[in-house]
Amino acid sequence: MNYDIADLRRDYAGETLSDAHTPASPIDLFQAWFAAAREHEPQDPNAMTLATVDSQGLPHARVVLLKHFDEQGFVFFTNYQSHKGSELANVPHAALVFWWPLLHRQVRIEGRVEKAEASISDEYFASRPRDSQLGAWISQQSVEIPDREWLEERKQRFEQVYSDQSVERPPHWGGYRVRPHILEFWQGQSNRLHDRIRYRHHEQDAAWSKTRLAP
Repeated sequence: MNYDIADLRRDYAGETLSDAHTPASPIDLFQAWFAAAREHEPQDPNAMTLATVDSQGLPHARVVLLKHFDEQGFVFFTNYQSHKGSELANVPHAALVFWWPLLHRQVRIEGRVEKAEASISDEYFASRPRDSQLGAWISQQSVEIPDREWLEERKQRFEQVYSDQSVERPPHWGGYRVRPHILEFWQGQSNRLHDRIRYRHHEQDAAWSKTRLAP
């Protein structure tokens, strides 16, 4: 065992997370935690790990950026033809993980995935910087390419195509919404006796239930 790594540890300390003093809706709690993360976490508080599975049941994970959330779910944007896009087409379920180290907090989300409405994708795409808009056309995400020059050549080509016009959203690019059925809130505490509150959504009455989990 590499003890230089094994000895990397920290003690956690945070506000007590009580099931009796948390809101009925996990979205309300997420909104409060996300607001705190935006204030206290200096880098990418909206970064989240997205885990999917392929048609053979093999898991895959990567970091993406949350761009919108509400009672309907959590929205991110990507290339529909990417590996994650093809995985979600075959198995439309995913898990998300947020980690905010300065706050000693983690949020886990599991749910069904659907494509966001075209109007939402159009609106967000229009808000992106022009170079990012072009990037959605330039990169055939997850496809093997020969070298960096291949990208540069495509960049020049699309810059010429859109030199005197606005950049339209590619049909292969847009949003996904994760509709959660489980949200788990983890608040670090001392001696590894962390607080964990899990919310579960019940389809029959559209209500949420709360459970405290052992750390």
